[in-house]
Amino acid sequence: MAKTKTLFIVEDEEDIVEILSYNLKREGFRIEVATDGDEALKKIAEKMPDIILLDRMLPGADGFEICRELKNNPATKAIPIIMVTAKGEESDVVSGLELGADDYITKPFSMKILIARINTAFRRSKRKKSEQNSIIKIKDLVIDQDRHTVHINKKPVEMTFTEFSLLHYLAGRPGRVMSRNQIIDAVRGEDYAVTDRAVDVQIVGLRKKLGKYSDWIQTVRGVGYRFKETGDI
Repeated sequence: MAKTKTLFIVEDEEDIVEILSYNLKREGFRIEVATDGDEALKKIAEKMPDIILLDRMLPGADGFEICRELKNNPATKAIPIIMVTAKGEESDVVSGLELGADDYITKPFSMKILIARINTAFRRSKRKKSEQNSIIKIKDLVIDQDRHTVHINKKPVEMTFTEFSLLHYLAGRPGRVMSRNQIIDAVRGEDYAVTDRAVDVQIVGLRKKLGKYSDWIQTVRGVGYRFKETGDI
């Protein structure tokens, strides 16, 4: 018998909590709730839910602070986070995704669409876990998925969540050409307001941080990017 999945709702509006709880319980989820940011961080660490619905505006720590802390914590970084909020400006969406949110849906929303997004987040999370290698070592470059760290010549290289995810995705598939859409789907999931141009900007920043190894990420004109075959490095 399949284990009942725990869905954690972080929301301070009682009506929305009731609607979400009622509908998601019908979908078979066990529901946990926190109504302010500080409570959420404490209870998530205790309950270790399977997925989190996170409001942007909250008493105490706000949604961005919570997302940042959870994604920087090795114990919780793999938990999918869907931000559910009234703040749907492009800058808010981009900021949430940059902090590591797996999806971003704005209020008011369709319950059917939300449930579809939740199921998609679960499938994507499962696929990533089955595909990812914990540690990738290529000469002096070491990418540690569990610790979310990158070292070159044993020196740490600071990277954003997106830069790390992008490097790990490409380095884990040397020689394979990945389109910009494939990169967006893999690093941030499906159906995002993230453009091809945003991927190009991330690649520029990533190459700068890789220094002398910047040419390991190759541009395939009209298609996307690939990481050099390890035999060619």
